[in-house]
Amino acid sequence: MIRAVLRYVVFVRCLLILATAMGAEVERYPPEFFAFQNGLKLPTTELVPALKTLGFDGLSTEGYDVTAVLSTLKAQGLRLYNTYIGIELDADGPARTGQFEKLVDQLQGSGAAVWLTVPKVTRNGRAFSSSDPEGDAVAVLRIKELADYAEPRGVRIALYPHTGTWVERLDDAARVADKLGRPGVGSTFNLCHFLKVEGDKDPLPAIRAALPRLFFVSINGADGGDTRRLDWKQLIQPLGQGSYDVGRLVREVRALGYKGPFGLQGYGLTGDPKENGRRSIDAWRKMTANAVP
Repeated sequence: MIRAVLRYVVFVRCLLILATAMGAEVERYPPEFFAFQNGLKLPTTELVPALKTLGFDGLSTEGYDVTAVLSTLKAQGLRLYNTYIGIELDADGPARTGQFEKLVDQLQGSGAAVWLTVPKVTRNGRAFSSSDPEGDAVAVLRIKELADYAEPRGVRIALYPHTGTWVERLDDAARVADKLGRPGVGSTFNLCHFLKVEGDKDPLPAIRAALPRLFFVSINGADGGDTRRLDWKQLIQPLGQGSYDVGRLVREVRALGYKGPFGLQGYGLTGDPKENGRRSIDAWRKMTANAVP
C-alpha cells in the first residue's frame, strides 16, 4: 500500500514537471491576488511589508521607474505584477521611446508586465473616438513596435481598458490583441470600468471572448444598479462592500477557465489604507474559501 502511494506521488510530480516544461499553466487555488498601489498610499518601504503581512501576493505600480519597488518586493518574497503607463498612438510617429525601452529592461526577468492604457489614437491630426475600430490599423502598427522590443525580453503587454480612452472596453483590448496575434500582447478585464462604461450587465460573454489572451482581472467592491450614473466612490469600494456580487463574478470567471491573477483596484479610496487592505483580503479569503479549482 505504501509503495503504491509513493508511486502515485512520483507519478503526479512527473506530470507537474512535464506540464511546466511544456509551458502549461498549473492550477492554483486560491488564485494569485495583488493590490494596486493607488489604493494603498504608503511609502514603498512601508507598503511592501504591509502587503506581506496582509497576505497579498504582490503589487501593481505605475510609471516608468520600477527598480526600487522591484528590489523591495523581491526582498519580501513578493512580486511585481505590472506597471501602469499610458501611451498615445499616432499614425505619423513611433510609440516606442527610450523611456519605454528602459522600462522593459528593468522588468526583464521579473515576470512583470506593462499595463498599457491608450488615451488616444490619432491619424492626420484626428483623434478616433473611444472604441472606434477605424483606429485599429494605427494601434496594431504602434503596439507591434512596443511588442517587438518587449517580447524578446520576456515582458508582456496587457492592454488596460479605461473609461474615456480609445481602449475603453474589454472588447476593444481583445480585438486589438487578436489582430496583433502576439503571445506577449493581451487584455485586461477591469470591473469598475466595465460597470461605468457598459453598465450592470453580464460581463461573462466579453470575458469568454477575451479569455485566450486575458492576462489580468481587476476587481473591487462596487454597487450594482444603474452603474453608468454612479460615481467612482460607489464603483470603487473595499472588497466585500457594495451590492455587486463580486464573489460570484470571481467564481464564474474561474469556471470559464481563467487561471491568471486577480488585482485589487483601490483608486480614490479614503480612510486608513491598511484597514482597507485588511477588509479586502478578508473578503477575498471568504469568497474563495470553499471554491473548487
